[in-house]
Amino acid sequence: MNRLTSYSTQTETGMRQWRHDIHRHPELAFEEHRTANKVADLLREFGIEVHTGIGNTGLVGVLRKGNSDRMIGLRADMDALKIQEQNTFEHRSVHEGKMHACGHDGHTAMLLGAAKVLASEVDFDGTVVFIFQPAEEHGEGARSMISDGLFEKFPVSSVYAIHNFPSLETGKFAVRAGSIMAAEDNFEITISGTGCHAAMPHLGKDPIVIGSEIVTAMQSLVSRTLNPMDNAVVSFTEFITNGTINVVPSQVILKGDTRSLTVEVQQHIETIMERIVSGICAAHGASYEFRYVRNFVPTVNTQNEANIASRVAEKVVGAENVVSDSRPVMTSEDFGYMLQAKPGAYLLLGNGVEGVGGCSLHNPAYDFNDEILGIGADFWVSLVSSELDGTD
Repeated sequence: MNRLTSYSTQTETGMRQWRHDIHRHPELAFEEHRTANKVADLLREFGIEVHTGIGNTGLVGVLRKGNSDRMIGLRADMDALKIQEQNTFEHRSVHEGKMHACGHDGHTAMLLGAAKVLASEVDFDGTVVFIFQPAEEHGEGARSMISDGLFEKFPVSSVYAIHNFPSLETGKFAVRAGSIMAAEDNFEITISGTGCHAAMPHLGKDPIVIGSEIVTAMQSLVSRTLNPMDNAVVSFTEFITNGTINVVPSQVILKGDTRSLTVEVQQHIETIMERIVSGICAAHGASYEFRYVRNFVPTVNTQNEANIASRVAEKVVGAENVVSDSRPVMTSEDFGYMLQAKPGAYLLLGNGVEGVGGCSLHNPAYDFNDEILGIGADFWVSLVSSELDGTD
């Protein structure tokens, strides 16, 4: 694959070194102190203005050139996961039970590489805001930065993000207008019946039977209450009782996860789910508590910015390596909260289909593919050059 530019060996090597160092020292949500300090030190070294402590451990770099008041935001995430790494390479995690299993180390490194090049090698007219976000994995970091005045302090006209994507060929881009990633919600249903001796079930109100009916009934929520063109997933992941070998329990707790691509479907799932629970519990004379928590909103790209992202990606890797109307995926990303506040686009960058690059995200054997660091940095530089080119 022919890249648009080829940075100095120093910059290419630097991105790999930064990435490996961050990978060795993973930090969980809102604990990214070492990572944030490293990023801040490098940005200052590049001559970029730095603002720390935004949304707890988040930080922002600001680079101004020319006279235009135009401003664009570029975002990378920094947090790791609670996973024990199984890799044996030299840059494996040094912290037990923590690893960069989603590639945020790579996202951070390639945005740093772009920042260095933009500061020293590229002319543009306007302001670039480099957003280094904490706590993406649990859907809290974007909201925290926004609540802390991110877009009031740095009023960007648009904001963009890239995520590596195993199963997509190395260096290829995928983007689409509209929903590209799903909302994620969690639910908890507590069913209170009447416990009894297992030999005398007629004396109780068995919450296991009630819970089983609910689980079965929910299988038709998507297939029979949603338009077939609307994507959604409802998964039960836990079935917990307070019974034992010879005791029908008095209580059952059902937990699970739902995914949807629009706010309307998200609301529909919550409404219908409680209606099913209420009806089945009422039929059995049992009571219930229903808790539904919205962790992530859908990640929805605006049409204009998705088109811009696609054009820029084509410049970087060629039109044959860009899927401009990719299928949405049902995983979630808290960048969706930024896209509720500002126009923008979220892109997927192929991490590879074989070897380490093809290993799935959130897997203990995963590693970010260093071959795409330069491609991601190229995209950022080209996007800034295109959007802040000094013309109206």
